[in-house]
Amino acid sequence: MTRSYGAVRAADGLDLTIAAARDTDSGPCRPRWAERKADEGPGKYAFLPWLLMGMGAFSNVVEGKTGNPWLAGLGLLAFNSVYITVVWTSFNPRLRHSRRPLYALGVLTAITFAIALGFGGDWFLFFPLLSLASGTVRALRGKKLAAWLIALSGAAGYLTGWDNGGPGAFGVGYGTFLSGTVTATVLSLFDTIQELNTTRQELARSAVEKERLRFSRDLHDLLGHTLSVVVVKAEAVRRLAPRNLDGALAQAADIEAVGRQALTEIREAVTGYREGSLSTELDRARSVLEAAGIEPLVRQAGPPLPPQAGALLGWVVREGVTNTVRHSGATHCEISVHADEERVRLAITDDGRGPGGSGAGGTGLKGLTERLAAAGGTLHSGPDGRRGFRVTAELPVGTGDVAVGTGDVAGAEEAR
Repeated sequence: MTRSYGAVRAADGLDLTIAAARDTDSGPCRPRWAERKADEGPGKYAFLPWLLMGMGAFSNVVEGKTGNPWLAGLGLLAFNSVYITVVWTSFNPRLRHSRRPLYALGVLTAITFAIALGFGGDWFLFFPLLSLASGTVRALRGKKLAAWLIALSGAAGYLTGWDNGGPGAFGVGYGTFLSGTVTATVLSLFDTIQELNTTRQELARSAVEKERLRFSRDLHDLLGHTLSVVVVKAEAVRRLAPRNLDGALAQAADIEAVGRQALTEIREAVTGYREGSLSTELDRARSVLEAAGIEPLVRQAGPPLPPQAGALLGWVVREGVTNTVRHSGATHCEISVHADEERVRLAITDDGRGPGGSGAGGTGLKGLTERLAAAGGTLHSGPDGRRGFRVTAELPVGTGDVAVGTGDVAGAEEAR
């Protein structure tokens, strides 16, 4: 009954973790169209109403106040068409970073100067529209845009004053500079907001993926080791039952204890607080090796280790002993820990048959190598020079800022 309750609690924790990951991945529940609209800011259609600034020139054409109404109408049509082209290409995701909007802006500039100088009066109001279109072009940003707007506003003010004898020159020049500056500032702000939102979403996806990887590795490490211990002790029960019932019952009790401990570790893995312990793993290693018929020899010398360093080395002990029991066929295994004020050295040596055909580095040892390297340590594995296999780990005693949860250690399915 206790086991079933623990399994249910672990499953409940898993459900909560997956639900939290989904919430983090999907973000707040709101309509997608609202999220896109908030991210993108003003669109290309927001700049079309500004063409109404040319109504004064249009009325001049309709009322025949221009010298050549047909030419003026053609100029007005050309300006509106190229203005729309500049704005729409600037908002086109495939064209906004190309030079096409810049080329269109050059054509619009030529048209603006031509119609302003050709017809004068209200036609100088097209300079602020030209500046507005300039603010939408992504190729004009920063110093380039500032220099362009200063030159354009100066030219607009000078030409207006030259045509009208002074009145309205400041207003046209100031309006030209202000319209382009405000447009570029607003669009740059929304571009920054969109980049920040994209980065936030990427970070959220990365965090979810990291948590999924942590959880899968935790279960892999925990269950791989625990099942190996259960198998070894179950074999011991089978061997001892016919001739030593008390010994078989003791091994069966160990299996029950291992199962209960596994449930606790799985719950800790679900919540992300699973940490190993060197002393605990050394005791487990001695028990597992004895149950597997392998003579253990554990030696430990030196001052006590910081919890983080001890926990990380505890995972090295777990991995090395699991490999010795599962793969080596050894009869003797020696575990030695030597620490001083600066570094600690852990060595696991067995007299088994050594690495198989796949080499000396499996997924578990590779993950531990990366983890120790991140903590400033090293891990080497391979034949010990005579017969068997050796795993050697060295770590600075001052390792204190490294998270040692199982999620940062690769799974222990294979080590050789």
